[in-house]
Amino acid sequence: MDTLGIIVNGATGRMGHRQHLVRSLVAIINQGGVPMPDGSRVQLDLVLVGRNEAKLAAAAAENGLENWTTDLDSVLNDPRYPVYFDPLSTSLRHDTLKRAIAAGKAIYTEKPTAETFEQAVELARLAEEAKVPNGVVHDKLYLPGLLKLRRLIDDGFFGEILSVRGEFGYWVFEGDTIPAQRPSWNYRSEDGGGIVADMFCHWNYVIENLFGSISSVYAKTATHIPTRWDEKGQAYTATADDAAYAIFELANGTIVQMNSSWDVRVNRDELVEFQVDGTKGSAVVGLFGCKIQPRDITPRPTWNPDIPDEHDYRADWVEVPDNTVFDNGFKAQWEEFIRSLVLGEKYPYDLLAGARGVRLAETGLASSAQGRRIELPPLTSVDQAEAAVAPAVAKAL
Repeated sequence: MDTLGIIVNGATGRMGHRQHLVRSLVAIINQGGVPMPDGSRVQLDLVLVGRNEAKLAAAAAENGLENWTTDLDSVLNDPRYPVYFDPLSTSLRHDTLKRAIAAGKAIYTEKPTAETFEQAVELARLAEEAKVPNGVVHDKLYLPGLLKLRRLIDDGFFGEILSVRGEFGYWVFEGDTIPAQRPSWNYRSEDGGGIVADMFCHWNYVIENLFGSISSVYAKTATHIPTRWDEKGQAYTATADDAAYAIFELANGTIVQMNSSWDVRVNRDELVEFQVDGTKGSAVVGLFGCKIQPRDITPRPTWNPDIPDEHDYRADWVEVPDNTVFDNGFKAQWEEFIRSLVLGEKYPYDLLAGARGVRLAETGLASSAQGRRIELPPLTSVDQAEAAVAPAVAKAL
């Protein structure tokens, strides 16, 4: 059994600890490592990195681990740990990833990969020049609902896909009488908050990997609730967007409408749902569920506002069965990344893909500020990305 050393920088943070350390990396260790195509397994050796010694020691003890440190440079210089993972806050990520790339580490990172498109492209260039393998978390693609959707697309169920409508969000309490479910920094632009910065990088990889590359964006953002209350019960002014309404045009002609809001009360089966309409059938997909309506069982509605419509339209949809056991999405992607790394294969969800996500967020904000549709040229190479940086910065200004 081979062993792969991984630096987990930010192991005590919300995402770093819960989703990546406990549910992914420790789960992989407990199952005996990552299974490889030849039947062998690659076991993991983790070193936890952070700023708080007590929290690091507790996290290590709770998960049966021994190695932790507050000295990032010491492990960046340690050949026992060739992989660097970064689930830190976005404002810290650019600097730490540059340091890890300079140290020759393979990179796996949360997104957004940087605060600006220019910084994200710089990271992609540095990794390419240093020839270090790199990957970016694309967790939504590994969830049951979207895996079922992927299967439907690959099987040709939809025929020609015409449009996609997405609804994401829920009511985040203001914090005055009922505590907010999200940290207060999410609602301050000066602290990196905003639903566009948070969610558009997700929408980018979901759309481009399922439906096609995005060729233009028109977005309208809003700060619907101007005053919120922080973790100490103090009122503060919300300066970041808490809702965004976007239309994405794809290079293949498909139209994607995406509403994202922390100011909406949920009347759907899941907190995020996509309706995909095609010439041969449609689907309504969440992170877990997937319902379909083929062309040959589509009802024939007739519009008549003078007569109550008693037809149960929800009953016309058929639930897609699981047909397989779905693993945790974060864990499944970790295993895929590790296999590609050990086998020396190029990983598709790389820092360039991460840069496209940052570009979509940056362009979405620019579109809202300028009140216009903005075209997005293809970014399939770092050279193309660097050529797009200057115009993108100019548009944002």
